[in-house]
Amino acid sequence: MDDGSSSGFFTAPDEVAERLAAVGYLADEAIATTVFLADALGKPLLVEGPAGVGKTELAKAVAAVTGAGLVRLQCYEGLDEARALYEWNYKKQLLRIQAAPADRAWETTHDDIFTEEFLLERPLLAAIRRGEPTVLLIDETDKADVEVEGLLLEVLSDYQVTIPELGTITAARRPFVVLTSNAARELSEALKRRCLYLHLNYPRPERERDIVLARVPGIEAELADRVVRTVGAMRALEIKKAPSIAETIDWARTLLALGVDELDEAAVARTLGVVLKHASDHERAVKELGLPGPGLPG
Repeated sequence: MDDGSSSGFFTAPDEVAERLAAVGYLADEAIATTVFLADALGKPLLVEGPAGVGKTELAKAVAAVTGAGLVRLQCYEGLDEARALYEWNYKKQLLRIQAAPADRAWETTHDDIFTEEFLLERPLLAAIRRGEPTVLLIDETDKADVEVEGLLLEVLSDYQVTIPELGTITAARRPFVVLTSNAARELSEALKRRCLYLHLNYPRPERERDIVLARVPGIEAELADRVVRTVGAMRALEIKKAPSIAETIDWARTLLALGVDELDEAAVARTLGVVLKHASDHERAVKELGLPGPGLPG
């Protein structure tokens, strides 16, 4: 095992910011510093904040700039050990049992079917066993049941997985681990203690405009600024689903594809569904911001 404490991806926070910017992820000082420290200290990084602020994209960007493989565990209610860690190929085991000679001792058959040949690795085990540089993304950790955190503790404490039939598998190379949370529920203190913490919120208008300019080649700065400020006004409303940064980018791309160079009422009416995905949100935006309804003339 490479028992070094870091992945060795970065040498300084400024380098983090520069390399992430090269793939379109504009990291401020807090993001760049925390990513650098997570790498340097070999600590998992817990990124928390509202949906759509770039938490998942941060892990993808780190993988992209380092050339590391991205292994993703998407969390959800009901996720269990078999889907997160590993399970046995029961159908293949059953076939092997049926094919075994009738006079064969069960102990021999048992030892035969609980081997690597019958092991189905899931994301956590896959990330631990990879010898190449790896970014392990544990996405929307707060959506998983509390019991799943117990699985994570061993992995994030010692970077190892214990399989009773095979023993303890220790990481050949520590992955760079990013956990994301929308704060739908409070994560355990035991899990938080093992991580560095980064809170992301929607960026300032100036930074989000820069993100749009970086991700939507060809858009004029004035139009990007208008899009960002209109989205910001929508987020300030009490709506079901505030537009994400990705939806801001999608809106900018939509306007560019339509040849729109000014975000006037007609343009908003034609494209509001790109950023607001609930009828009640449309109604509130129309009422509170004085926008025309979707499909209505400006």
